[in-house]
Amino acid sequence: MDQEVIRALTIAGSDASGGAGMAADLTTFEEYGLYGQVALTTIVTMDKETWSHHVTSLDISLVEAQFETIAAGTKPITAVKTGMLGTCDIVEQVAKFLSENEFKYIVIDPVLACKGTDEVLNPETADSIRELLLPMATVATPNLLEAGVMSGLGTPTTIDEMKRAAEAIHALGTKYVVVKGGKAVGSDEALDILFDGKEFTILSNPMIEPAHTHGAGCTFSAAITAGLALDLDIHDAVRKAKDYVTAAIKHGFDYNDFVGPLFRPAYRLEKQGRF
Repeated sequence: MDQEVIRALTIAGSDASGGAGMAADLTTFEEYGLYGQVALTTIVTMDKETWSHHVTSLDISLVEAQFETIAAGTKPITAVKTGMLGTCDIVEQVAKFLSENEFKYIVIDPVLACKGTDEVLNPETADSIRELLLPMATVATPNLLEAGVMSGLGTPTTIDEMKRAAEAIHALGTKYVVVKGGKAVGSDEALDILFDGKEFTILSNPMIEPAHTHGAGCTFSAAITAGLALDLDIHDAVRKAKDYVTAAIKHGFDYNDFVGPLFRPAYRLEKQGRF
């Protein structure tokens, strides 16, 4: 094979509906032309009558065994991202794996709750992510709830509050912070903020209705990871990821009466003139 193979890894959960988690990450890596791999941490299923979520974490020994298999590859992993981790033990195992291996880019998506909920699944896990993983991160990509928890400032509701949360998270050691605001900050635009330690960049795209946004946060973080793996500048990586997610939302669909996921091939298919 003449072309270089670029490996990217996600350490994340499985959303059985296919909208978020490893499905979002691996399909995004594929769309960016990467060789994607996953270390599975949790399995999320939904009650078909109420769509309430059930989260089952894998045994720590199985997570460790996956890391051993992944590390056995001879081509380096250029970029790695984390998603739902489930337990403090898993967070600690992830931190150990990240510290013992050399990765050019580490993206920490501090997933704390399932889509449509605002209850932190495990507050102790949130503390572990803050203490062990954020200091390692090239980029952290919290949504508003996660930014509030990680910063200790509470869920931001305005652009200024998003900026303060980003500054607080950056102070933990993270090199760059992307706060995913989306449609939840009272704007007619879908807004996100990138903080590089000195300056803020506000990214906005038109609001899309109906908004099929299940998996948007995971997909955005995975696209940033993929862009970095291709050695894009952080601003270019985030901007492209924003456009990629916007196209995926625009062409999303109703999975059922409860949820509507993104359609992640949409960005490519738009470029090909198929939409």
